[in-house]
Amino acid sequence: MHDDNKVKHGLDTAAIREAARNMDQGPVTAGYQANRQQIIDMLNGALATELVCILRYKRHYYTASGLQNGPIKAEFLQHAIEEQAHADLLAERIVQLNGKPDFNPAHLTENSHAEYDDSEDIQAMIKANLIAERVAIESYRQMIAQIGDTDPTTKHMLIGIMAMEEEHADDMRDLLE
Repeated sequence: MHDDNKVKHGLDTAAIREAARNMDQGPVTAGYQANRQQIIDMLNGALATELVCILRYKRHYYTASGLQNGPIKAEFLQHAIEEQAHADLLAERIVQLNGKPDFNPAHLTENSHAEYDDSEDIQAMIKANLIAERVAIESYRQMIAQIGDTDPTTKHMLIGIMAMEEEHADDMRDLLE
């Protein structure tokens, strides 16, 4: 005979229930293994990167000229929209971890992994975007490796974002050819 209130399916449900009553940490439970502040700082760097990428893509969208560049402009705009979705995911996760997302414009270029670009030539714009996407991919890869199994939710979110950045890089490479 076993105590149904104590252990269910190999879980100490009584301990889990008791720990859950400490509600001030929101979704961050006692079992969270990562260094929360380190993850928040990492995510704020990624947020700055995404915001700089949005600005770069928007600038390229609005300044690319020539009828022949219509499809390229459309690609720039689509990427800006997708980068905004990434920024939203990152900001939401920072808040879930009881942090504060840093949207301060003065901090963006300092904290961004990728660079802003103000090229005038369409080929230079495409190259700048490809380089920035490659920077983002490698940054996400390193963040994912650093997180390991300590924060599965953040890790899975970053894997999804990185997959989209890989698609963006592939798009930019295709536009260069």
